[in-house]
Amino acid sequence: MFTGIIQAIAVIASIEKKSGLWRLGMHFDEALQENLNHGASVAHNGVCLTVSAVDNECVYFDVMDETLQVTNLNHCEVGDKLNIERAMRYGDEVGGHILSGHIAFSAKLIEREATDTNSRLRFECDNRWMKYILPKGFAAIDGASLTIGKTSDTWFEVYLIPETRTLTTLDSKVVGTLYNIEIDSQTQAIVDTVERVLAQRFTA
Repeated sequence: MFTGIIQAIAVIASIEKKSGLWRLGMHFDEALQENLNHGASVAHNGVCLTVSAVDNECVYFDVMDETLQVTNLNHCEVGDKLNIERAMRYGDEVGGHILSGHIAFSAKLIEREATDTNSRLRFECDNRWMKYILPKGFAAIDGASLTIGKTSDTWFEVYLIPETRTLTTLDSKVVGTLYNIEIDSQTQAIVDTVERVLAQRFTA
């Protein structure tokens, strides 16, 4: 499980592309790598990946084809920077929201407005996902837990405070870039349950 509080930005050192699987080699600093063992979970742009190997140069993670199809990791290249969060530990303060690291869909950045103090990002996505994106609710965007601002049938907005702009890659990408989105699982469960109950009632 994760909290959506980004701990570091790490650089992709290598990408080994195999049939149906990529292996990412990541440069982690000493603090990020402390007590990081084989089999541990680490979120990369919000995607939960498992440590498959560690050597003196890198920490390695395998990315399955299904994950590549759903997330923006499919567009990564050596030298790209990713938002990183280690898995939360029992007893840790939860400063964000409880996340699973399972991406629901990708959303495209269609508008960005920056000032000296904040940024407004507008994302476009398939209409079928917007029922889970509610004003004042939250979503994890490339792993960062953010409050939703304005919404429409096809887009939603978030605002970035200076801390988020500095500690994540969210504000460094160009219009047209795809971002990973994890929706609130509780919101999804409620919406889906209500839809199912209403459908059963009207077909009974």
